[in-house]
Parts: sequence; C-alpha cells; structure tokens
Amino acid sequence: TSVPAWGRGYCGKPQQLNRIVGGQDSVDAQWPWVVSIQKNGTHHCAGSLLTNRWVVTAAHCFKGYVCNLNKPSLFSVLLGAWQLENPGPRSQDVGIAWVLPHPGYSWKDGTRADIALVRLEHSIQFSERILPICLPDSSVHFPPNTDCWIAGWGSIHEGVPLPRPQILQKLKVPIIHSDICSRLYWRGVGQETITEDMLCAGYLEGERDACLGDSGGPLVCELEGLWYQIGIVSWGVGCGQPNRPGVYTNVSLHFDWIRMLVSRNDMPRPDPSPVLLFLTLPWAPRLLGPA
Repeated sequence: TSVPAWGRGYCGKPQQLNRIVGGQDSVDAQWPWVVSIQKNGTHHCAGSLLTNRWVVTAAHCFKGYVCNLNKPSLFSVLLGAWQLENPGPRSQDVGIAWVLPHPGYSWKDGTRADIALVRLEHSIQFSERILPICLPDSSVHFPPNTDCWIAGWGSIHEGVPLPRPQILQKLKVPIIHSDICSRLYWRGVGQETITEDMLCAGYLEGERDACLGDSGGPLVCELEGLWYQIGIVSWGVGCGQPNRPGVYTNVSLHFDWIRMLVSRNDMPRPDPSPVLLFLTLPWAPRLLGPA
C-alpha cells in the first residue's frame, strides 16, 4: 500500500502528555490535529489540521453561511485545546481567511462531497498540542473491521451536550463494509444513499457513535506508527441508533482536490526516512524537489 506523509516526519505523531482517568476522555495532546471550529466563540464543528495554514472539515458546517465564506468573520479555529472550557495558554485561536467547499457539494441535500478546506488568517506554530494529520492518497484502502478512532466535543447522547469542562472525547469505531452500509441505508431502486465518496464506521448494535457537534471531525486510523485521516464526520440517523452507523466523507477520494488547492509552499514535504521512502507516492519526488 502506498501512503503519503504530509509533514517532515511530524504529521500523525501525537505526543501524549498527562493522562486523565475515566470514561471516554481523551489524553491531553493525544489528538493534536483535532481543532474546534467556533462560531461567535462557541464550538460549532470539529476539523483537522493539514498544514500550518489549512484545516479540513465538513462542508455542511457552513450551510446557511454561503454568502460569508469569503469573509467568514463569524468563525474562528481553536487549536491545541483539550478542555474547551479552559483551552489553556498553549492553545491558539485563529481567524478564518476563507472557506472552500468542494464544488461537488450540494447545499440542498448536503451529503455527497461533504468536505471543505479552511484557510487560516495566518500561519500557526506547531507544538506538542498542535500537529498536522497525515492523509492517504486515493489508492489507499483500509479494509472493513479495521479499528479506527474519532474524537470531538459533540453531544454525548442525543440532546445531551458534553458536560463541563468539555474534555475532548474519543471513540474507537470499526470500518463497516460498504455493501453492508448501503443495505442499512437503502431507500429503494435508483435512490443511492451511500455513494463512493462515503464510508461507514461504528457499531450495528448502536450506543456508540459521533453526534451533534462532532461534525467535520476526523476519522483516523493507525498504520506503521503514524495516524492517517480516512474520513470526515458527515451524517447519520440520530446518534448511536441500531443499524444506523455513522457516515463519513471518504477523504482519500478527495486527495487530489486537496493537493491541488493546498499550495506547494504550504504543503510540508515527506520525511525522507527509510520507512516513509518505502511508503512514498509517485508524486513524492516532485514534492522533494525545489519549491
């Protein structure tokens, strides 16, 4: 399998700090690429850091704000936070320069191509709490039943917001075969619900799932010691309903679109370590060339 690494050896490598005991609380700095997209200073959606200037999230997070995407003053991005109530001095709150929804996204039904790139107003500084995630290219496939993870500050049950101090939550979810997911969401002949740019993950018995406020957050899987984002929290029926697993935008199918929009100056280059050289893409030599 060919897997790229965005970053000079630092993408997808969390540096865990103090542990917190209990429930599904995450470890501080366990998911340093997860960001909070805030609207008027309140958590609105999640997203993930790609470079020191770009964040990827779900396009539907900006539904209803289409006219303001070139000057989205209502929105900002909070990076390096673990507890939303007390982000701490090492967090960074950055304005958004503009939002670029995928051209294939429909503002009416809002499911297909549910992905958007967010350009930060200025470059941010990486730290142990703020690091980018790696992205797989379109040839990468993580098989069904692979255990992956989601993280976010969304509701813990339908209608039950995350209680104070709003610690970043994590959940292990297995990938579900696309055929099984298509049958679960089947609405009739000619009414395809699960398209090729979607993937499903979760538990058929329900109870554990992404929920309101987790939208736009990453679905990540570990490979060879690095974490790769394969999905974006997109939609579902309720939260944790039986036979209604979470549906995610398939990031790898939009890899070329992301790569096209993120300028070469912004895109970090792969670490030339033996492991990553073994995993390099056909386009990696161009990234390693002169900027």
